[in-house]
Amino acid sequence: MRDRLLRTIARERIDRLFKFARAYAQSDPEAAREAVAIARRMAQRARIRIPKQYRLMFCRKCGNLFLGPNSFSVRIRDRRSTHVVVRCLKCGRVRRYPVLKEKTHKVGRSKL
Repeated sequence: MRDRLLRTIARERIDRLFKFARAYAQSDPEAAREAVAIARRMAQRARIRIPKQYRLMFCRKCGNLFLGPNSFSVRIRDRRSTHVVVRCLKCGRVRRYPVLKEKTHKVGRSKL
């Protein structure tokens, strides 16, 4: 029960820290980067995952927030398999995310 409470509190704080980082990314990027670092440490200690919406928002190497066109570049590549390439413009780290095709369902004939 104590672990569950700890993880719930950590999730709430991580959510608040990322909202703070998003709000102050343009005016004070260093404070936003520090908020991301604190949220990452908190997730490690509580042994929880950072939600995907936040995980895609920052560089894992330098902690730079991906908000605005001056912080990252995005390319779509179709070599081996289609994937999106996100490159941090501060440290140069490259992340590749696979693009999954939607499954199409066959529509069967209904029996009347």
